[in-house]
Amino acid sequence: MTGHDHSHGHSELGEMDLRVRALESVLTQKGYIDPAALDALIDTYQTRVGPRNGARVVARAWVDPAFRQWLLADATAAIASLGYTGRQGEHMVAVENTDELHHMVVCTLCSCYPWPVLGLPPTWYKSAPYRSRVVKDPRGVLADFGTTLPEATRIRVWDSTAEVRYLVIPQRPAGTESLGEDELAALVSRDSMIGTRLVEVPAEERGAA
Repeated sequence: MTGHDHSHGHSELGEMDLRVRALESVLTQKGYIDPAALDALIDTYQTRVGPRNGARVVARAWVDPAFRQWLLADATAAIASLGYTGRQGEHMVAVENTDELHHMVVCTLCSCYPWPVLGLPPTWYKSAPYRSRVVKDPRGVLADFGTTLPEATRIRVWDSTAEVRYLVIPQRPAGTESLGEDELAALVSRDSMIGTRLVEVPAEERGAA
């Protein structure tokens, strides 16, 4: 478990990725799978279905101070209380973004990832460029995602392992005081729980909030 404090090409495919692509090619040639449908299914689990669990954890922490304290003290138990458990999230640690400190998550050795709360890991999370650069240049990586933080905000990068997985609790956006838990959960993205993006309220919802 490693935390890195910071003041301010294409990766080669691994052996498993090569095997998966070879298998996908064979199945496609035989007509057993439709690549477009497969991509749509993966995207659904990566960006919508999977991260819903984590989004509900975050929303609960935003509206329930007692749950937030429990989450920060014992994330594994707090998350399990909502029914989200599994081998890939066996020991969880929650870290909270503030005006002074922003957290990001990486797995420099492989791609350890809390599947029960975030769904499937995105391709970029597993890529060598992200895994190496986020530790050396976190602000640059954030900029690539369109995220800009004040210079005074420190960035801490957490390195996941097979034993410990991290969940970033993003800051609750201003102007959401009137939103309920379900509405707040709908605002939380997978990337915000990895720390690469902030939670923002869509323009059409800002006027209604």
